[in-house]
Amino acid sequence: MLRRVEFACAALLLAAVVILVGVASVARAAGSPIIWSVEIAQLLFLWLCVLAIDLALQDDRHFGIGLILDNLGPVGRKVMEIVNLIVVIALLVYLMKFAWKNMILMHPRLDGALQTPGSYFHASMVVGFALMIRTLLVKLVHCIRQKAVS
Repeated sequence: MLRRVEFACAALLLAAVVILVGVASVARAAGSPIIWSVEIAQLLFLWLCVLAIDLALQDDRHFGIGLILDNLGPVGRKVMEIVNLIVVIALLVYLMKFAWKNMILMHPRLDGALQTPGSYFHASMVVGFALMIRTLLVKLVHCIRQKAVS
């Protein structure tokens, strides 16, 4: 269910970015530019990227180097996948601390014509890391439970 919610949010964000850029383009051509359109489009696109990254991670659509894994047996491959997942989860948990601090530090900073708090932009890192940690934990549990197959 969370995947469908994530996908729906990503689709809405994409539609919002496209509509906003289209309306801003027409308004600029008509001689009445929308001065805040770029910063809102950037904010929406940033959140869209965060959701798209997690959706790609859920489907194993991120690129990877298969050279080592392709040359291992089934048991070695499974062990390497588990080690990889643990290392990436540990890295994301470590980075989460800094992303949280950065989000808090950026809240007083006001960006652009709308004077949007900087934390709105930087919160995407916190949410993105949390989503990726969740996804990787699910993959780790699945990988541990799964039998090694060739």
